[in-house]
Amino acid sequence: MTVKIVENQKELNDAFTVRKIVFVEEQNVPLDEEIDQYEDEATHFVMYQDDTPVGAGRFRVVDGYGKVERICVMEEARKTGAGKSIMRAIEGYADSQGLHKLKLNAQTQAIPFYAGLGYEVVSEEFLDAGIPHKTMIKEV
Repeated sequence: MTVKIVENQKELNDAFTVRKIVFVEEQNVPLDEEIDQYEDEATHFVMYQDDTPVGAGRFRVVDGYGKVERICVMEEARKTGAGKSIMRAIEGYADSQGLHKLKLNAQTQAIPFYAGLGYEVVSEEFLDAGIPHKTMIKEV
């Protein structure tokens, strides 16, 4: 599996396809909340298995933090290290941009995954798109 920074419209569409399947179809997030006003300012990542998109994520700079967002992996690629590979690629990109404080809003069921990567919970639980989340941070 290969993670790459999106460089063209096809790759962006591939990332959006994964996000729509995982968030909109599986988790019932409204499409107008999933694809939002921050798409154009974000750096997008897409993961391929051979030529098939199987994972995605995006990264923005918000209030001095590198903000990790929209991390998702297709069902058939879960529990293979795909999510960790996407996170490592994003963290490497953040480092290359001189950003050493990272933040994300984790679905509560994913907190153990992010904790295993060194993120710490720093908020109470809140709802985003009807799904319980907590904010987590990591200094790298």
